[in-house]
Amino acid sequence: MPPNLALKAMNIAHRGLLRASGGKLGNSFSGMPSLELTTVGRKSGRSHTVMLTAPLVDGDTIVVVASRGGGPVHPAWYLNLRDRPEVDVSFRSGPRRRMNARMATAEERAELWPKVIARYDGYAAYQQRTTREIPLVLLTPRD
Repeated sequence: MPPNLALKAMNIAHRGLLRASGGKLGNSFSGMPSLELTTVGRKSGRSHTVMLTAPLVDGDTIVVVASRGGGPVHPAWYLNLRDRPEVDVSFRSGPRRRMNARMATAEERAELWPKVIARYDGYAAYQQRTTREIPLVLLTPRD
């Protein structure tokens, strides 16, 4: 699992690549579209933005994986949206959209997980590295 500093550096580099290329580079990783997710800190109340990949997109629903590289703890962005599910998402460098986040139910996860690992088998390796169940998060447009 990468340390926090490495994760932050990768996010900064990814956002920089997107901005420098005008959105032409960095919109996908391993064939998965990327997105910018902005949450509100559960402790600080400040906005926090992180770059993620979306292994599954079904209409207006975007599925993201709270893997943190198979680390033993959930990523901070997941803890933030778990407490405050109203988020902003920029998908493939598009306009920011107000969305709601919710954790996949056990039944949804059972259905979606095989599709997620079929898209990127690295998630299966991440799950093997940790004892926690890696959550799947569904992002849907806010009405």
